[in-house]
Amino acid sequence: MSEVFTRVGEQNLRITNLDKVLFPEVGWTKAEVINYYLQVAPIAIPHLSDRAVTRIRFPNGVAADQPSFYEKNLPSGCPDWVARQPVRTSDGIVSYLLVGDPETLVYLANLAALELHVPQWTVSSATPDADGVVTLPGHDPQPADPLADRIVVDCDPGEGITMVDNAKAAMIIGAELAGDGLIPVPKTSGNKGLQVSAAIAPSGCEAARAYVKGLATRLAERHPDLFVVTMDKKVRAGHIFLDYNQNMAARNTVAPYSLRAREAPRVATPVTWDEVAAVDAPDALRFSPEEVLARIEEHGDLAEDLLIDDPPALP
Repeated sequence: MSEVFTRVGEQNLRITNLDKVLFPEVGWTKAEVINYYLQVAPIAIPHLSDRAVTRIRFPNGVAADQPSFYEKNLPSGCPDWVARQPVRTSDGIVSYLLVGDPETLVYLANLAALELHVPQWTVSSATPDADGVVTLPGHDPQPADPLADRIVVDCDPGEGITMVDNAKAAMIIGAELAGDGLIPVPKTSGNKGLQVSAAIAPSGCEAARAYVKGLATRLAERHPDLFVVTMDKKVRAGHIFLDYNQNMAARNTVAPYSLRAREAPRVATPVTWDEVAAVDAPDALRFSPEEVLARIEEHGDLAEDLLIDDPPALP
């Protein structure tokens, strides 16, 4: 099947190569990728909306010998109806794509944009310049800067670390965030790690990063056998790197419910604290797209605390 035309939301879309296999180990096709993103759209879009979306595209699938690439600027030939926001960065002005509707999500899936990554800041919190361009903040906050409305503590496992260790780490992080008056939300990375996020009252990105850096430093001092705050691979072996730099304005984190490009399709999945506490095997908390859709049917959005209307301020 070379191409079909279908209507999604307000748009007529041309979908191509539905039978192309993107996950060869399990035979998962582009049609199945599109179907997953279309079904998960009502839950996923609130976590993508109002954020500059970076995509990782796999035009010929996830096999190790096939190319992939990060894409920040609008795709070539991007239709006019797709929302976008120009952002001034250290590399120049990037025209980021915004995902606020199912048709944009399906459009990206058709381009084999398997992974969707977003920053902690929102577009609407910034004041664009006269040309409509938003400027990424530096170390010195400016009134027009975009503001972060969430923080993330990324548990990046070193060699020898399993999900059992990551779960223990997440429990410690969650307790620390709760002690600071925040509402921690655990999520699998869709790979080997866990991430703990929390909604915050809109704050400068550097202030958000500084808070998470301070938290990570405290935890590394209290639990030196488990945590490190340096990227040095020699130091990280047998430890979990608490990556506070994911809160920098120029960084992004895999969005809740995004696919991950592994041998078999996995999803960055919000989980409950009971599930984290119950981890007792290295391969725990790995979820397929089908499992995630079933979880949503049963539980709704387990990351809904990231979307609360009146989040607490940073301590």
